[in-house]
Amino acid sequence: MARRIGLNFHGIGSPARDLEEGEAPYWLSEAQFTEILDRVAAAHDPQAFVLTFDDGNLSDYDIALPALVERGLSARFFVLTGRLDQPGSLGRDHISALLDAGMRVGSHGIAHVGWTGLDRDALNRELGQSRSVLQDICGLPITEVGIPFGLYNARVLRALRRNGYTVAFSSDTGQMNNKSFLRARTSLRGDMNSAQFDDILASRMPPAKQLRRMLGMTKKRLLPLT
Repeated sequence: MARRIGLNFHGIGSPARDLEEGEAPYWLSEAQFTEILDRVAAAHDPQAFVLTFDDGNLSDYDIALPALVERGLSARFFVLTGRLDQPGSLGRDHISALLDAGMRVGSHGIAHVGWTGLDRDALNRELGQSRSVLQDICGLPITEVGIPFGLYNARVLRALRRNGYTVAFSSDTGQMNNKSFLRARTSLRGDMNSAQFDDILASRMPPAKQLRRMLGMTKKRLLPLT
């Protein structure tokens, strides 16, 4: 199996919009962000790290894109289509610029909602309509998705496949299998200290936490049955 370390970012620097409850801890300072990118770029194998960005914040374009290009790194950007062209969020022209720079774009749904609590019709709208909007903008198939809040179960995974997605990024921490449908990431937070960043970049995890992670992921992948 091809093992990778998924690093997931949200906002960088000062937000240019009002944040939802619970969002603020996931914003990194620009100094924190560039330090992490420098460490990835200087790694023995930078390709061992899979960089992703959720929510479609304007900082993806203003701060992340030039920093990635400067270091020769690539990333995936998972966009909330309900925020497109809104203040503080990516617009259609920004998405085109990300693609032109060699980045990849995927869906994060329409609204910032947990998918496990939606009924079948609402879930299909979140997955299908967001994909359709992004395909119109990008002019190519959108087959990857970043799961909001990392909330998924077997019903959500089945719906993702049904709506044409071939890769789904979760927030299960730890290493990912870069060949599987479901791929784990660790969401980085501004309140993490250097020792925590060190552990994430080195993919260090206590055995007890590894066991809980494995059991939790197995349960979410299998249930509910219908």
